[in-house]
Amino acid sequence: MKAQAFIADLHLTAQRPHAIGLFRDFLAAARGTLDHLYILGDLFEYWVGDDGADEPEFAPVVGALRAATDGGLAISVLHGNRDFLLGSRFAELTGCRLLDDPHELTLFGARTLVSHGDALCTDDREYQAMRRQFRDPRWQQQVLARPLAERIAMARTLRQESSRATPAKDAALLDVNTGAAGALLDRHALRRLIHGHTHRPGEYPVPTAQGPAVRIVVGDWYEGSSVLVVGPAGHVLIAVTDFPRAVADVMRGQGK
Repeated sequence: MKAQAFIADLHLTAQRPHAIGLFRDFLAAARGTLDHLYILGDLFEYWVGDDGADEPEFAPVVGALRAATDGGLAISVLHGNRDFLLGSRFAELTGCRLLDDPHELTLFGARTLVSHGDALCTDDREYQAMRRQFRDPRWQQQVLARPLAERIAMARTLRQESSRATPAKDAALLDVNTGAAGALLDRHALRRLIHGHTHRPGEYPVPTAQGPAVRIVVGDWYEGSSVLVVGPAGHVLIAVTDFPRAVADVMRGQGK
């Protein structure tokens, strides 16, 4: 029995080659160390369709994922708000499994819910309206019918607009609504949620009808390169540079 790990919000792009290199090194270390890696959305800064997988910007990451799964590491991926167009060809090329959001799993006997987390930021109504549009299958079909170069240009434009708009918003709007998180856990009769999206790593209490619950937030890979490692003896949320030590801790009883 080996540990399992969770990462999110890597936002990989050719403009951040260091992050791509860090991810490839992490995957190499994870092979033989983990049973399962869960990527909870926003692996890429943007993904405009599986026909772009061979582009120089994405091919190194796709290849690294394939090497990891060929090496025996199970990898599951959730869609994020940046890479919601990941599809079946991506799964074929990488050997990864695409999961619905939210997804229930059992971690060493403990039932747990995982999500990207953006659907729970319900106070930001402007974002939720945009999210509904982006997740509409008809809208996605219309976008995917456009030439690849046009889609890439559109993604970069949207990214620039988001970079300008986000700092102007109240910080509370950008965070998960605790009531929404509690309602989600109640619907699934669970008391632990793991998610990303907010870039605010840590553990947060969540009141539910069943009693106290917790949501564990995995941080982004801009500065802290956050990873959550879970084993039979508990869990630790650490920087990826501490990954080998964290695996040893949760396997021998020093996790939470």
